[in-house]
Amino acid sequence: MKKLKNIRILFFAAFTLGFTTIASAQDTGESVNYDQKFKLGFGLNGGLPTDNAYDWALGGDVRLQYDLTKRASVTLTTGFTNLFMGDNVADLGFIPAKAGFKAFVWEDQFYVLGEVGAGFAVTNGYNDTTFLWAPGIGYANKHFDISLRYEDYHKFETNQVALRLAYGFEL
Repeated sequence: MKKLKNIRILFFAAFTLGFTTIASAQDTGESVNYDQKFKLGFGLNGGLPTDNAYDWALGGDVRLQYDLTKRASVTLTTGFTNLFMGDNVADLGFIPAKAGFKAFVWEDQFYVLGEVGAGFAVTNGYNDTTFLWAPGIGYANKHFDISLRYEDYHKFETNQVALRLAYGFEL
């Protein structure tokens, strides 16, 4: 339990640092118009649960991102995640639906991301819906995105640390 609390504190601190950096940054140059745009990304996720309930996780996602400014975006993410269990126990597969905020904090490529939403169980007779939240950090360029996140599933009584590799493009 103490390990979980330390992970939450670490991600909260990283997320707070990102917002503080954006809020304290001042543009001393000329104001430049930024063309707001949509981006679409397809990702592959692999994760390790931080407790003993599940062995590992694998999933895929689709993320729609709307750039508010050069350094701030809102996101909508969905897909499918499967939490694999040990022998003779049914795996848990669910569809996450998350909304988030992405803030670029360094060189317009390194970011912090916070997402909240719901996970809808869809496999093996599971019929629960859980609240989920997921803070993370990452690196993105024009087409590729790699990120590391902590994701907590309240009603599923587990969480994971996951790596996401994605390819994206402007719409």
